[in-house]
This record gives sequence, structure tokens and C-alpha cells, in this order.
Amino acid sequence: MSNRSDPNPLLADDEPPPVATFRLEGRAPVLLLCDHASRRVPRALGDLGLPATAFDRHIAWDIGASDVAHDLARAFDAPLIHSGYSRLVLDLNRALDNPGSIPVESDGTVVPANVGLPPAERLRRVAALFEPYHAAIEAAVAAARRSGVAPAIVSVHSCTPVFKGFARPWHVGVLWNRDGRLARPLIERLAAMDGVTVGDNEPYSGRGGEGYTVKRHAEALGLPHVTLEIRQDLIDTHHGAREWAARVAEALAPLLSDPALRAARSG
Repeated sequence: MSNRSDPNPLLADDEPPPVATFRLEGRAPVLLLCDHASRRVPRALGDLGLPATAFDRHIAWDIGASDVAHDLARAFDAPLIHSGYSRLVLDLNRALDNPGSIPVESDGTVVPANVGLPPAERLRRVAALFEPYHAAIEAAVAAARRSGVAPAIVSVHSCTPVFKGFARPWHVGVLWNRDGRLARPLIERLAAMDGVTVGDNEPYSGRGGEGYTVKRHAEALGLPHVTLEIRQDLIDTHHGAREWAARVAEALAPLLSDPALRAARSG
């Protein structure tokens, strides 16, 4: 999906678009997002100077997250918007002034093509990947609101089972900041399930400087929202992803059907 007026487009016409949608006409009062769904790299950037094995790791994408998000979209008949390219090219869930927006290093791995990146190349990636993705989310939210629906935003991510030598005990993390309308009851419902250990703002915190997508498209508009971090060793197969999507759907369903969820803007 290249811009023909751009003399130096990042994406060729025969490459996949920077943002993908699924069930965009879904009728559920929820919009699903998956910022790190893909490990693809634009052809123009080659392999970013990395070995092929790097793109099997969590540094390139959120393993299993796309499968869970698609299964949730099917379960709820909900629209899903997800990324088309790797977070190593540009991280859609980081503000553009965040040092991790175009990572020079990720979990100890240097990304050679991102070292000393010229400003023009940075802008080319922003125009090709960042802007279309967030414009698509804005359009979906606006369309829902025109139809009288203030959609809940559910952002689906995954995390490594071990990070910096620490074995994470949580099966799923629920991240949130000031608005707990969706997060608090979701934590309670997930924690009530047999054998499920839930992290409240673990392994990352929704109160930190990360989580740009939800802050921009949900928090700023007063929409109910939550970010999920599901452990990757639980969803790295289609079977595991289906199993965890079913758990999340079971916990979410009564919350999304409650009119009180969207009755008032969060304080």
C-alpha cells in the first residue's frame, strides 16, 4: 500500500498494508486492537541486519496475540484492528518521542538497521506505518460513536514467561491506569477461574509511560478500556490461543453487556 506521490515509499504496491482489519462491521460494543500482531518487515528494509531467528522471538512481535485477538473477534462478532509489520521497524504502541519507538536495541539484541537512523528514514516509517494504524483506530471509534455506541477498547498483547531471569507467575496480566470500570471486574472474574493467576498491572503497569495506543484512543476519550498481557508459552499454539481466548471471552462477556459500563466517563 504505497503512496504513488511518494518518490521513496517504504511499502511496495504488492506488499501487505500497514494496518489490517477483521470483522470491521462487527456489532459488539467493543473494539479489539493488536499492536504487535506481525513480524513482517518491509522489503525495502531487508532483515534489519538481524538473523532470521530474531523474528521468531518476542522482540519482533507478540507471539500468539494475533490468534487470541482473532478468536475474540469471532466470539463477540467484534471489529479487530491489528498491525501489519514488526515492532522492530516501528513500535505502534509507543509515542513517537519514546526512545523505543524505533528500537536500537531490544532485550539485549541490537537492531543494526535502526542505529543512527536518519530523520528522513524515521519520518518515512512514521508516515507508512504509524499514521495509517492510528488513523484506522480513530475512524473505527468515530464510526461506532456515530452509531450511538461508545465502544470498550480491549488491546491484546503477550509477554514472555521469563524476563531478565525472572519467571513470571502470572498467566494473564490486566493493565490499567485511572479508569478501572473494565479492569477491576475483569481481574476478579479471571482470578475466580480455576488455575488462573492474574497480574493486576503485571508484568507491566498501565500507569507508566508505555501503552500509547490505549492512552490515545481510549483514555483520552473516556472510553472503558483494558490491556491484556497473556503469557506467550500459553498461547504459542493455535490450541492454546483458542483456549485462552475462550477464557477471556467468558470473563468479558457479562461486563461488555452491562449498560453501566459505558454510562459515564471515568474520573
